[in-house]
Amino acid sequence: MLHVNRRSFLALGAGLALTGTGGAFASVPSRPPLRAHEPFTFLFITDTHLQPELNANSGCHMAFAKAQSVPADFAIQGGDHVFDALGVNAGRATMLMDLYKRTADDLTLPVHHTIGNHDCFGVYTQSGARPTDPLYGKKYFEDSFGRLYYAFDHKGVHVVVLDSIGITADRAYEGRIDAVQLAWLAKDLAAQPEGTPIIVVTHIPLVTAVEDYAAPPARPAAHHGLSVVNAYEVLPLFDRYNVIGVFQGHTHILERIDWHGVPYITGGAVSGNWWHGTRYGTPEGFMVVDVANGTVKTRYETYGFQTISPQNT
Repeated sequence: MLHVNRRSFLALGAGLALTGTGGAFASVPSRPPLRAHEPFTFLFITDTHLQPELNANSGCHMAFAKAQSVPADFAIQGGDHVFDALGVNAGRATMLMDLYKRTADDLTLPVHHTIGNHDCFGVYTQSGARPTDPLYGKKYFEDSFGRLYYAFDHKGVHVVVLDSIGITADRAYEGRIDAVQLAWLAKDLAAQPEGTPIIVVTHIPLVTAVEDYAAPPARPAAHHGLSVVNAYEVLPLFDRYNVIGVFQGHTHILERIDWHGVPYITGGAVSGNWWHGTRYGTPEGFMVVDVANGTVKTRYETYGFQTISPQNT
């Protein structure tokens, strides 16, 4: 019997369409014919982690200036706008968000925002915040950017932006699409005309192999934070529809895994290795996405940032 570990399987088989009538492998779903749409380009700009330290403010200015030079219809911010609201007091959190908003004025495109884990205020007990604080948790993001999950249409393509942050009872976070949102997602997808091309955005990845790229931590994490713990409840929904791309942040790497004909694309990070250089070889940058003929094509744009505190991985 051939034994293949998870890393080898992903490397060898992630891009293959697995077919069959039984056994261990399920056939790729049969989807309706794709509805025609107009071509367009958008920017996927994720994990800015804006802070006054490490020249991060200057780095974001550079990234947004480079983004302005790319012809695109809009940008999607993939989450983790600031670093960090989870474990700081209200004064620091407010300063970070104000700094982000001033810096983001450089980005003159329309921007659709995704909540990231670091965009939740006061969750960690060391913040000194209480759950009764008016900005606590996701309210910090909502007050600045609006809805936690939503959808919009552009040139015949339906775009769904998810909230992948689950705040736990012990004041931590995990990757999770909760039951209420899952029901909303199923209803939203079902409401689209048959064959509509769909793009999905999530901060914490639904599909990733990031845990295979380094040795496991000596002490396992208390919560599943690198990917969405209940992705198995989400992915079957995509089997029924023409999902042409899922864009993900959080891990600060460039990665593409194809599953059931859907590309799961992790888009690097404006901050690279949290402003310390490269993260598993991925430098500071953002993604340009061309959407045409029911497919997404991506390229990664760097912008010349030089860290003052190199810790490349």
